[in-house]
Amino acid sequence: MSVRSTSMARWAAGAAALALVGTALAGCSADGRETIRFTFNKREAIGFVTDLVATYNASQDDVHVEIDTSGPDVISASFVRGNPPDIMLANYNHEVARFIQRCALSDVSDTEAAAGIRADLEPLMNQYGSCEGRTSALPYSVTAASVIYNKEIFDAHGLDVPETWSELLAVCDELQAAGVTPFYATFKDDWTVGQGWYDYALGGSLDVLEFFDDLAAEGGDVGPDSDVSFQKDFAEPIDRMLQLMQTYVNEDAPSRGYGDGNLAFAKGEAAMYMHGPWAFSEIAKTSPDLELGTFPLPMTEDPEDLAVRVNMDLAAMIPEGSKHKDAARDFLEYLYLPENIESYNASQLGFTPMEDAEAPDDPRIAGMIPYYEEGKVYQGPSVLVPKTIPVFNYTQALVLGGDPDAILATLDADWARLAFRAPAPSAETKESEG
Repeated sequence: MSVRSTSMARWAAGAAALALVGTALAGCSADGRETIRFTFNKREAIGFVTDLVATYNASQDDVHVEIDTSGPDVISASFVRGNPPDIMLANYNHEVARFIQRCALSDVSDTEAAAGIRADLEPLMNQYGSCEGRTSALPYSVTAASVIYNKEIFDAHGLDVPETWSELLAVCDELQAAGVTPFYATFKDDWTVGQGWYDYALGGSLDVLEFFDDLAAEGGDVGPDSDVSFQKDFAEPIDRMLQLMQTYVNEDAPSRGYGDGNLAFAKGEAAMYMHGPWAFSEIAKTSPDLELGTFPLPMTEDPEDLAVRVNMDLAAMIPEGSKHKDAARDFLEYLYLPENIESYNASQLGFTPMEDAEAPDDPRIAGMIPYYEEGKVYQGPSVLVPKTIPVFNYTQALVLGGDPDAILATLDADWARLAFRAPAPSAETKESEG
Protein backbone atom coordinates (compact mmCIF):
# COMPACT_ATOMS: atom_id res chain seq x y z
CA MET A 1 0.00 0.00 0.00
CA SER A 2 1.20 3.56 -0.68
CA VAL A 3 1.86 6.22 1.95
CA ARG A 4 -1.25 8.04 0.84
CA SER A 5 -3.50 4.99 1.03
CA THR A 6 -2.41 4.15 4.57
CA SER A 7 -2.38 7.69 5.98
CA MET A 8 -5.91 7.75 7.38
CA ALA A 9 -5.57 4.35 9.00
CA ARG A 10 -2.25 5.19 10.63
CA TRP A 11 -3.48 8.58 11.82
CA ALA A 12 -6.52 6.89 13.36
CA ALA A 13 -4.23 4.39 15.08
CA GLY A 14 -2.19 7.27 16.47
CA ALA A 15 -5.33 8.89 17.84
CA ALA A 16 -6.31 5.63 19.51
CA ALA A 17 -2.89 5.35 21.13
CA LEU A 18 -3.24 8.89 22.47
CA ALA A 19 -6.54 7.92 24.04
CA LEU A 20 -4.69 5.42 26.24
CA VAL A 21 -2.20 7.98 27.56
CA GLY A 22 -4.12 11.22 27.32
CA THR A 23 -5.15 11.28 30.96
CA ALA A 24 -1.52 10.99 32.03
CA LEU A 25 -0.40 14.04 30.06
CA ALA A 26 -0.31 17.59 31.37
CA GLY A 27 -2.23 20.49 29.84
CA CYS A 28 -5.87 19.48 29.64
CA SER A 29 -8.83 21.45 28.30
CA ALA A 30 -12.06 21.95 30.23
CA ASP A 31 -13.44 18.68 28.87
CA GLY A 32 -10.33 16.73 29.92
CA ARG A 33 -8.62 16.62 26.56
CA GLU A 34 -4.93 17.35 26.19
CA THR A 35 -4.49 20.88 24.86
CA ILE A 36 -1.79 21.86 22.39
CA ARG A 37 -0.95 25.33 21.13
CA PHE A 38 -0.67 25.59 17.34
CA THR A 39 0.79 28.74 15.80
CA PHE A 40 -0.14 29.83 12.29
CA ASN A 41 0.33 33.32 10.88
CA LYS A 42 -0.29 33.29 7.12
CA ARG A 43 -3.02 35.91 7.21
CA GLU A 44 -4.76 35.07 3.94
CA ALA A 45 -5.22 31.42 4.99
CA ILE A 46 -6.26 31.83 8.64
CA GLY A 47 -9.91 31.09 7.84
CA PHE A 48 -9.08 27.85 6.05
CA VAL A 49 -6.75 26.59 8.77
CA THR A 50 -9.13 27.62 11.56
CA ASP A 51 -11.80 25.45 9.95
CA LEU A 52 -9.29 22.60 9.64
CA VAL A 53 -8.49 22.85 13.35
CA ALA A 54 -12.19 22.84 14.23
CA THR A 55 -12.73 19.70 12.14
CA TYR A 56 -9.81 17.96 13.86
CA ASN A 57 -11.08 18.92 17.32
CA ALA A 58 -14.52 17.56 16.50
CA SER A 59 -13.12 14.31 15.06
CA GLN A 60 -11.71 12.88 18.31
CA ASP A 61 -11.92 13.22 22.09
CA ASP A 62 -8.24 13.15 23.11
CA VAL A 63 -6.56 16.30 21.85
CA HIS A 64 -7.78 19.88 21.69
CA VAL A 65 -5.88 22.27 19.39
CA GLU A 66 -5.84 25.97 20.19
CA ILE A 67 -4.79 28.07 17.21
CA ASP A 68 -2.56 31.08 17.85
CA THR A 69 -2.26 33.68 15.06
CA SER A 70 -0.28 36.29 16.99
CA GLY A 71 2.70 36.36 14.63
CA PRO A 72 6.43 35.56 14.46
CA ASP A 73 7.61 38.04 17.10
CA VAL A 74 5.46 36.39 19.75
CA ILE A 75 6.73 32.95 18.66
CA SER A 76 10.36 34.06 19.02
CA ALA A 77 9.67 35.47 22.47
CA SER A 78 8.03 32.21 23.55
CA PHE A 79 11.22 30.29 22.70
CA VAL A 80 13.24 32.70 24.82
CA ARG A 81 10.86 32.22 27.76
CA GLY A 82 11.07 28.45 27.43
CA ASN A 83 7.41 28.15 26.51
CA PRO A 84 7.33 27.58 22.74
CA PRO A 85 4.22 26.47 20.86
CA ASP A 86 3.62 22.74 20.60
CA ILE A 87 3.46 22.81 16.81
CA MET A 88 4.12 25.49 14.21
CA LEU A 89 3.03 25.94 10.60
CA ALA A 90 5.09 28.94 9.56
CA ASN A 91 6.75 30.72 6.67
CA TYR A 92 10.10 29.04 6.12
CA ASN A 93 12.84 31.67 6.10
CA HIS A 94 15.94 32.91 7.91
CA GLU A 95 13.93 33.79 11.04
CA VAL A 96 12.70 30.21 11.42
CA ALA A 97 16.15 28.88 10.50
CA ARG A 98 17.53 30.23 13.78
CA PHE A 99 15.53 27.59 15.64
CA ILE A 100 16.71 24.86 13.28
CA GLN A 101 20.39 25.78 13.43
CA ARG A 102 20.25 25.74 17.23
CA CYS A 103 18.53 22.34 17.26
CA ALA A 104 15.54 23.84 19.06
CA LEU A 105 13.11 21.80 16.95
CA SER A 106 12.45 18.10 17.44
CA ASP A 107 13.18 15.39 14.89
CA VAL A 108 10.13 14.46 12.82
CA SER A 109 11.90 12.15 10.38
CA ASP A 110 10.00 9.08 11.62
CA THR A 111 6.53 10.51 10.93
CA GLU A 112 4.34 9.24 8.14
CA ALA A 113 4.18 12.79 6.84
CA ALA A 114 7.97 12.87 6.43
CA ALA A 115 7.93 9.60 4.49
CA GLY A 116 5.81 11.17 1.76
CA ILE A 117 7.80 14.38 1.16
CA ARG A 118 9.55 14.78 -2.20
CA ALA A 119 13.24 14.07 -1.70
CA ASP A 120 14.35 16.81 -4.08
CA LEU A 121 12.93 19.46 -1.76
CA GLU A 122 15.33 18.60 1.07
CA PRO A 123 18.30 20.54 -0.37
CA LEU A 124 16.09 23.61 -0.66
CA MET A 125 15.00 23.24 2.97
CA ASN A 126 18.62 22.86 4.06
CA GLN A 127 19.65 26.09 2.33
CA TYR A 128 18.38 27.87 5.43
CA GLY A 129 20.29 25.62 7.81
CA SER A 130 19.98 22.22 9.46
CA CYS A 131 20.57 20.35 12.69
CA GLU A 132 22.77 17.35 12.04
CA GLY A 133 20.94 14.04 12.35
CA ARG A 134 17.49 15.61 12.44
CA THR A 135 14.66 16.46 10.13
CA SER A 136 13.53 19.60 11.91
CA ALA A 137 10.91 20.90 9.49
CA LEU A 138 8.62 19.46 6.83
CA PRO A 139 7.47 21.54 3.84
CA TYR A 140 3.71 21.97 3.73
CA SER A 141 3.14 24.38 0.87
CA VAL A 142 5.40 25.32 -2.03
CA THR A 143 4.68 28.53 -3.90
CA ALA A 144 5.96 28.65 -7.47
CA ALA A 145 6.35 31.97 -9.27
CA SER A 146 7.29 33.06 -12.77
CA VAL A 147 6.30 35.55 -15.45
CA ILE A 148 2.55 36.17 -15.65
CA TYR A 149 1.35 36.83 -19.17
CA ASN A 150 -1.88 37.96 -20.77
CA LYS A 151 -2.93 35.11 -23.06
CA GLU A 152 -5.38 37.32 -24.91
CA ILE A 153 -2.63 39.76 -25.93
CA PHE A 154 -0.29 36.95 -26.94
CA ASP A 155 -3.01 35.31 -29.04
CA ALA A 156 -4.02 38.59 -30.65
CA HIS A 157 -0.46 39.09 -31.91
CA GLY A 158 0.23 35.45 -32.74
CA LEU A 159 2.97 35.12 -30.15
CA ASP A 160 4.29 31.92 -28.62
CA VAL A 161 5.68 31.69 -25.10
CA PRO A 162 9.45 32.33 -25.40
CA GLU A 163 11.87 29.63 -24.25
CA THR A 164 15.21 31.35 -24.98
CA TRP A 165 16.69 34.80 -24.40
CA SER A 166 16.59 35.58 -28.13
CA GLU A 167 12.95 34.53 -28.36
CA LEU A 168 12.10 36.73 -25.38
CA LEU A 169 13.69 39.77 -27.01
CA ALA A 170 11.87 39.01 -30.27
CA VAL A 171 8.53 38.84 -28.42
CA CYS A 172 9.25 42.15 -26.68
CA ASP A 173 10.24 43.83 -29.95
CA GLU A 174 7.11 42.60 -31.71
CA LEU A 175 4.85 43.80 -28.90
CA GLN A 176 6.55 47.18 -28.81
CA ALA A 177 6.23 47.56 -32.58
CA ALA A 178 2.49 46.91 -32.20
CA GLY A 179 2.17 49.60 -29.53
CA VAL A 180 1.92 47.18 -26.61
CA THR A 181 4.06 47.58 -23.49
CA PRO A 182 5.88 44.25 -23.04
CA PHE A 183 6.29 44.34 -19.23
CA TYR A 184 4.46 46.34 -16.58
CA ALA A 185 7.00 47.24 -13.88
CA THR A 186 6.50 48.65 -10.37
CA PHE A 187 9.89 49.96 -9.27
CA LYS A 188 8.40 52.12 -6.50
CA ASP A 189 8.05 49.01 -4.28
CA ASP A 190 11.51 47.53 -3.81
CA TRP A 191 10.28 44.01 -3.00
CA THR A 192 8.61 43.73 -6.39
CA VAL A 193 12.00 44.28 -8.02
CA GLY A 194 13.75 41.79 -5.75
CA GLN A 195 11.25 38.92 -5.75
CA GLY A 196 10.44 39.30 -9.43
CA TRP A 197 12.99 40.79 -11.80
CA TYR A 198 16.11 40.07 -9.75
CA ASP A 199 15.17 36.55 -8.70
CA TYR A 200 13.86 35.46 -12.10
CA ALA A 201 16.90 36.84 -13.93
CA LEU A 202 19.37 35.10 -11.64
CA GLY A 203 17.42 31.85 -11.29
CA GLY A 204 17.18 31.58 -15.06
CA SER A 205 20.92 32.13 -15.48
CA LEU A 206 22.76 30.08 -12.86
CA ASP A 207 22.44 27.24 -10.37
CA VAL A 208 21.24 29.15 -7.31
CA LEU A 209 21.67 26.19 -4.95
CA GLU A 210 25.26 25.62 -6.04
CA PHE A 211 26.08 29.33 -5.92
CA PHE A 212 24.97 29.78 -2.32
CA ASP A 213 26.65 26.55 -1.25
CA ASP A 214 29.90 27.81 -2.74
CA LEU A 215 29.34 31.23 -1.20
CA ALA A 216 28.88 29.68 2.24
CA ALA A 217 32.13 27.76 1.77
CA GLU A 218 33.97 31.03 1.05
CA GLY A 219 32.67 32.47 4.31
CA GLY A 220 34.33 35.75 5.18
CA ASP A 221 36.63 35.58 2.16
CA VAL A 222 33.95 36.55 -0.37
CA GLY A 223 35.19 39.39 -2.56
CA PRO A 224 36.74 40.33 -5.92
CA ASP A 225 39.45 37.67 -5.63
CA SER A 226 37.31 34.76 -4.36
CA ASP A 227 36.30 31.85 -6.60
CA VAL A 228 32.65 32.77 -6.28
CA SER A 229 31.10 36.16 -5.53
CA PHE A 230 28.14 38.36 -6.32
CA GLN A 231 30.38 40.55 -8.46
CA LYS A 232 31.58 37.69 -10.64
CA ASP A 233 28.54 35.44 -10.91
CA PHE A 234 25.70 37.98 -10.93
CA ALA A 235 27.22 40.52 -13.35
CA GLU A 236 25.96 39.05 -16.64
CA PRO A 237 22.43 38.17 -15.43
CA ILE A 238 22.07 41.64 -13.92
CA ASP A 239 23.19 43.19 -17.20
CA ARG A 240 20.47 41.28 -19.07
CA MET A 241 17.91 42.14 -16.42
CA LEU A 242 18.70 45.83 -16.82
CA GLN A 243 18.43 45.51 -20.59
CA LEU A 244 14.83 44.36 -20.17
CA MET A 245 14.02 46.97 -17.54
CA GLN A 246 15.46 49.87 -19.46
CA THR A 247 13.91 48.96 -22.80
CA TYR A 248 10.66 47.09 -22.43
CA VAL A 249 8.70 48.52 -19.47
CA ASN A 250 6.19 51.30 -18.89
CA GLU A 251 7.77 54.76 -18.80
CA ASP A 252 6.35 55.56 -15.36
CA ALA A 253 7.72 52.38 -13.73
CA PRO A 254 9.80 54.27 -11.10
CA SER A 255 6.65 55.85 -9.66
CA ARG A 256 4.35 52.82 -9.91
CA GLY A 257 3.73 50.48 -6.97
CA TYR A 258 2.27 47.00 -6.60
CA GLY A 259 -1.35 48.18 -6.46
CA ASP A 260 -0.86 50.31 -9.56
CA GLY A 261 0.63 47.34 -11.39
CA ASN A 262 -2.22 45.00 -10.56
CA LEU A 263 -4.79 47.49 -11.81
CA ALA A 264 -2.88 48.38 -14.98
CA PHE A 265 -2.17 44.77 -15.87
CA ALA A 266 -5.79 43.83 -15.25
CA LYS A 267 -6.80 46.55 -17.73
CA GLY A 268 -4.53 45.12 -20.42
CA GLU A 269 -1.89 47.86 -20.30
CA ALA A 270 0.98 45.37 -20.71
CA ALA A 271 1.51 41.82 -21.90
CA MET A 272 3.69 40.48 -19.06
CA TYR A 273 4.07 41.00 -15.32
CA MET A 274 6.87 39.86 -13.00
CA HIS A 275 4.85 38.54 -10.07
CA GLY A 276 3.86 35.28 -8.46
CA PRO A 277 0.37 33.82 -8.03
CA TRP A 278 -0.31 36.16 -5.10
CA ALA A 279 -1.17 38.80 -7.74
CA PHE A 280 -3.95 36.77 -9.35
CA SER A 281 -6.60 37.60 -6.77
CA GLU A 282 -5.79 41.31 -7.00
CA ILE A 283 -5.93 41.28 -10.80
CA ALA A 284 -9.23 39.40 -10.67
CA LYS A 285 -10.85 42.20 -8.67
CA THR A 286 -10.78 44.29 -11.83
CA SER A 287 -10.86 41.63 -14.57
CA PRO A 288 -12.16 38.34 -13.17
CA ASP A 289 -12.35 36.66 -16.58
CA LEU A 290 -8.95 37.72 -17.90
CA GLU A 291 -7.09 34.74 -19.35
CA LEU A 292 -3.66 34.57 -17.75
CA GLY A 293 -0.80 32.10 -17.87
CA THR A 294 2.72 31.70 -16.51
CA PHE A 295 6.14 30.80 -17.89
CA PRO A 296 9.71 30.84 -16.54
CA LEU A 297 11.79 33.83 -17.62
CA PRO A 298 14.27 32.64 -20.29
CA MET A 299 17.75 34.09 -19.69
CA THR A 300 19.93 31.82 -21.85
CA GLU A 301 19.79 30.22 -25.29
CA ASP A 302 19.19 26.75 -23.83
CA PRO A 303 15.57 25.83 -22.94
CA GLU A 304 16.99 23.24 -20.53
CA ASP A 305 18.01 26.14 -18.27
CA LEU A 306 14.38 27.16 -17.72
CA ALA A 307 13.25 26.90 -14.09
CA VAL A 308 10.66 28.46 -11.80
CA ARG A 309 11.21 30.31 -8.55
CA VAL A 310 9.84 28.54 -5.49
CA ASN A 311 9.73 29.18 -1.80
CA MET A 312 8.78 26.87 1.02
CA ASP A 313 5.77 29.00 1.83
CA LEU A 314 4.89 26.96 4.92
CA ALA A 315 6.71 24.33 6.94
CA ALA A 316 5.53 22.25 9.91
CA MET A 317 7.71 22.08 13.03
CA ILE A 318 7.43 20.73 16.57
CA PRO A 319 9.66 22.55 19.08
CA GLU A 320 11.96 20.51 21.29
CA GLY A 321 10.56 22.41 24.27
CA SER A 322 6.99 21.25 23.68
CA LYS A 323 5.56 19.31 26.61
CA HIS A 324 3.00 17.64 24.34
CA LYS A 325 5.03 16.19 21.50
CA ASP A 326 2.92 13.05 21.02
CA ALA A 327 -0.27 15.07 20.71
CA ALA A 328 1.46 17.55 18.42
CA ARG A 329 2.68 14.72 16.19
CA ASP A 330 -0.85 13.35 15.95
CA PHE A 331 -2.09 16.74 14.76
CA LEU A 332 0.86 16.99 12.35
CA GLU A 333 -0.17 13.68 10.76
CA TYR A 334 -3.70 15.02 10.44
CA LEU A 335 -2.46 18.16 8.67
CA TYR A 336 -0.65 15.98 6.13
CA LEU A 337 -3.59 13.75 5.25
CA PRO A 338 -3.94 14.06 1.46
CA GLU A 339 -7.40 15.58 1.61
CA ASN A 340 -6.17 18.28 4.02
CA ILE A 341 -2.80 19.27 2.57
CA GLU A 342 -4.03 19.14 -1.02
CA SER A 343 -7.15 21.18 -0.22
CA TYR A 344 -5.02 23.77 1.53
CA ASN A 345 -2.64 24.14 -1.40
CA ALA A 346 -5.47 24.29 -3.91
CA SER A 347 -6.97 27.16 -1.93
CA GLN A 348 -3.67 29.08 -2.01
CA LEU A 349 -2.54 28.21 -5.57
CA GLY A 350 0.33 26.31 -3.99
CA PHE A 351 2.05 23.07 -4.92
CA THR A 352 1.73 20.12 -2.53
CA PRO A 353 5.21 18.83 -1.57
CA MET A 354 4.21 15.15 -1.43
CA GLU A 355 5.55 12.50 -3.81
CA ASP A 356 2.20 11.40 -5.18
CA ALA A 357 0.20 14.63 -4.91
CA GLU A 358 -2.01 15.75 -7.75
CA ALA A 359 -0.84 18.74 -9.80
CA PRO A 360 -2.78 22.00 -9.31
CA ASP A 361 -5.73 22.37 -11.65
CA ASP A 362 -5.77 26.16 -11.97
CA PRO A 363 -4.99 27.02 -15.64
CA ARG A 364 -3.20 30.22 -14.61
CA ILE A 365 -0.31 28.27 -13.08
CA ALA A 366 -0.39 25.32 -15.49
CA GLY A 367 2.70 26.66 -17.26
CA MET A 368 4.79 26.02 -14.16
CA ILE A 369 3.65 22.45 -13.48
CA PRO A 370 6.14 20.62 -15.78
CA TYR A 371 9.09 22.48 -14.26
CA TYR A 372 7.98 21.81 -10.69
CA GLU A 373 7.33 18.14 -11.41
CA GLU A 374 10.77 17.75 -13.02
CA GLY A 375 12.51 19.52 -10.14
CA LYS A 376 13.56 22.49 -12.30
CA VAL A 377 13.14 24.95 -9.47
CA TYR A 378 15.24 27.39 -7.45
CA GLN A 379 14.74 29.52 -4.37
CA GLY A 380 14.93 33.24 -4.93
CA PRO A 381 18.39 34.74 -4.31
CA SER A 382 16.67 37.71 -2.68
CA VAL A 383 15.41 35.57 0.21
CA LEU A 384 18.60 33.55 0.65
CA VAL A 385 20.47 36.40 2.27
CA PRO A 386 19.75 37.40 5.89
CA LYS A 387 17.49 40.40 6.44
CA THR A 388 20.40 42.36 7.85
CA ILE A 389 21.56 42.72 4.23
CA PRO A 390 19.08 45.12 2.53
CA VAL A 391 18.99 43.28 -0.78
CA PHE A 392 15.64 44.76 -1.83
CA ASN A 393 17.06 48.25 -1.45
CA TYR A 394 20.05 47.23 -3.55
CA THR A 395 17.90 45.77 -6.32
CA GLN A 396 15.77 48.90 -6.40
CA ALA A 397 18.93 51.01 -6.62
CA LEU A 398 20.01 48.95 -9.63
CA VAL A 399 16.89 49.80 -11.62
CA LEU A 400 16.92 53.45 -10.58
CA GLY A 401 20.36 54.05 -12.05
CA GLY A 402 22.82 52.72 -9.48
CA ASP A 403 26.19 51.35 -10.60
CA PRO A 404 25.82 47.54 -10.87
CA ASP A 405 29.51 46.86 -10.14
CA ALA A 406 29.45 49.00 -7.00
CA ILE A 407 26.18 47.48 -5.75
CA LEU A 408 27.36 43.90 -6.29
CA ALA A 409 30.66 44.75 -4.58
CA THR A 410 28.65 46.04 -1.62
CA LEU A 411 26.72 42.76 -1.52
CA ASP A 412 30.03 40.88 -1.38
CA ALA A 413 31.30 43.07 1.44
CA ASP A 414 28.05 42.72 3.40
CA TRP A 415 28.11 38.94 3.02
CA ALA A 416 31.76 38.67 4.06
CA ARG A 417 31.21 40.90 7.08
CA LEU A 418 28.18 38.91 8.21
CA ALA A 419 29.92 35.56 7.66
CA PHE A 420 32.89 36.75 9.72
CA ARG A 421 30.74 38.01 12.59
CA ALA A 422 28.30 35.10 12.68
CA PRO A 423 30.06 31.81 11.95
CA ALA A 424 28.00 28.63 11.86
CA PRO A 425 27.61 27.03 15.31
CA SER A 426 29.85 24.07 16.04
CA ALA A 427 28.56 20.58 16.74
CA GLU A 428 29.30 21.09 20.45
CA THR A 429 27.29 24.30 20.48
CA LYS A 430 24.37 22.55 18.78
CA GLU A 431 24.39 19.77 21.35
CA SER A 432 24.41 22.21 24.26
CA GLU A 433 21.63 24.35 22.78
CA GLY A 434 19.51 21.35 21.80
